[in-house]
Amino acid sequence: MAQDTRDFDIIILGGGMVGAALACACRGRGWRIAVLDGAAPARDWPAGEVDLRVSALSRASQRILQRLGAWPRMVEMGVSVYREMHVWDAVGGAAIHFDSADLGEPDLGHIVENRVTRLALWELLEAAEDVTLFCPAQVEVLSIGEAGARAVLADGRVLPARLVVGADGRDSLVRTVLGIATGGWGYDQRAIVCNVEPAHWHRETAWQRFLPTGPLAFLPLADGRCSIVWSADEDRAEALLGLDDAAFISELEQAFQSRLGPILSVGPRAAFPLQMQYAKSYVRPRAALVGDAAHAIHPLAGQGVNLGLLDVAALSDALAHAHSHQRDIGGLATLRRYERARRGDNLLMLTAMDAFKRTFGNRIPPLVAARNLGLFAADRLGPLKKAFMRQALGLGDELPPLARADAEH
Repeated sequence: MAQDTRDFDIIILGGGMVGAALACACRGRGWRIAVLDGAAPARDWPAGEVDLRVSALSRASQRILQRLGAWPRMVEMGVSVYREMHVWDAVGGAAIHFDSADLGEPDLGHIVENRVTRLALWELLEAAEDVTLFCPAQVEVLSIGEAGARAVLADGRVLPARLVVGADGRDSLVRTVLGIATGGWGYDQRAIVCNVEPAHWHRETAWQRFLPTGPLAFLPLADGRCSIVWSADEDRAEALLGLDDAAFISELEQAFQSRLGPILSVGPRAAFPLQMQYAKSYVRPRAALVGDAAHAIHPLAGQGVNLGLLDVAALSDALAHAHSHQRDIGGLATLRRYERARRGDNLLMLTAMDAFKRTFGNRIPPLVAARNLGLFAADRLGPLKKAFMRQALGLGDELPPLARADAEH
């Protein structure tokens, strides 16, 4: 790891999965990079323990992580493949089934603990001579202007930079300092997460049932357990969190229709509030937003981290393009290239997931009939279903080079 030079080309606020991936993508280009975070990643954990927070990583995300050099270490620590997906509606019963074999692909993606992804990336940063990790670090003052940016840490260190990137989450300090407004709304829902042991093998399949109070997902883990994400209205979530394990299992089996048999055991539960939020601009001179600082999405399709990693691919591509043409990496023209590449696509995904949430959470009979007809038709229209799978997998040509199948790196 590089020594503290106190003078940087790029400062990244936030060393989570997205911020760490961006730092990895910017290595080796002659830039001095600083990553600031309040806490280092977990280094180890008990054997057999699975983190409560997992992500469904798409093929595009896998390519990005492979090209950054993190994927082999992630596989070593543990990733869980899923090859099929079953989705069905609790009101009406219509269903759709996705199978990677229909596309001639080996899988639809991988379920990976967030801490595994972050640690693999962090270890690469620790070995990078052009990256300095400030952790734990607290930013007392952040100033961003046309001429440059400057972060003043709580311990008095002053870090000037040509570019500041906010990878610092929904309550982004960078976004606040820039005065960038957000749009969106809360869903009055919480996502309950925990790990469960079903009696039957999950068949390397992701399962999702749309309930009137919110979707319930069972995500397959390598050891046969499942990570569940149960999005529920506030009152329902509060009631579920207050149950003992036996009562919670009973509710879970009923909600899931015992598709994998009885639930043999359940781990600790946690919950987090759900909202849709989007920054009305991603960039200003000397600054850019990525990941949850730019957009927060309902977890029903597991796209949050995937969108953030595509931000990383697009921003690193814009910075590399500027560097190769001797242009200012913190200049607005450079950063708007990134914004044009990502903001529209992200907003389209946010809008689509919001529409899914509202459509499947509605109990009005004509809408129930319409969505069941839509699911029924989509399951039987092969070309439409394959197009949807290709998009979800990240097999399109419109992706940034770091994420494309045909890109040379």
